[in-house]
Amino acid sequence: MAFLHDYSGASFSTLLQREYPEQVPRPVALPAGTSLVHGTTICAMTYTDGVVIGGDKRATIDGHVIMSDDVTKVYKVDDYSAMAIAGTFGPSVKMARLFQVELEHYEKMEGVQLTMEGKANRLSQLIEQNFPAAMQGLLVMPLYAGYDLDVKRGRIFEYDVTGGTFTRAQHEPFATSGSGGDRARSTFEHFYRPGMAKDTAVALIKQALEFASRKDTATGGLYSIIMAISADGVEEFRTEA
Repeated sequence: MAFLHDYSGASFSTLLQREYPEQVPRPVALPAGTSLVHGTTICAMTYTDGVVIGGDKRATIDGHVIMSDDVTKVYKVDDYSAMAIAGTFGPSVKMARLFQVELEHYEKMEGVQLTMEGKANRLSQLIEQNFPAAMQGLLVMPLYAGYDLDVKRGRIFEYDVTGGTFTRAQHEPFATSGSGGDRARSTFEHFYRPGMAKDTAVALIKQALEFASRKDTATGGLYSIIMAISADGVEEFRTEA
């Protein structure tokens, strides 16, 4: 296909739909009884200097058949944010990668980075585009977290299947998603304290994932991936199970 040069917008997903529509993920009719690979559990919390986001490493079919104990569910999106994925594994990974390119494309076209709200809204649009697929069981339920350079603090965004965006209120500075999310949330409700240092926050995320794995067979793996995001950028931790 010949590339058209009259598009100057800052959205890579719009450019992809216009120039190479065959490359855009489309909902497909799934045969009856199709087994889908899912990934859980993910969580995020703020700390004194920023925000921490993490996920386990297990992918399952129907929540109890283990397909892999070494999958990646947390992705660095840009220099000051990261995304954790829960839901159907294939579409979730594709969305994370498309989101990375979306933000990089915007920065190259506009010469500046999007605000945190702008980034969160871009991800919301990608989730909304996936809604027809979600109605067929190809669910994507991510968490998005980053350091807001404008207000100098970490922020967390949750989403529903329609792309609805929710900024966590200050009185509840944590969020969870996935089949083990309720148990992970219980950990934060009991042990989260304002003013936590980075190392303490990383340890609490690890504890929340471990607590979820004790009762949720879909949660587990060889180790967990945790990213701390502050004014210094994104720092990755890999903790053994």
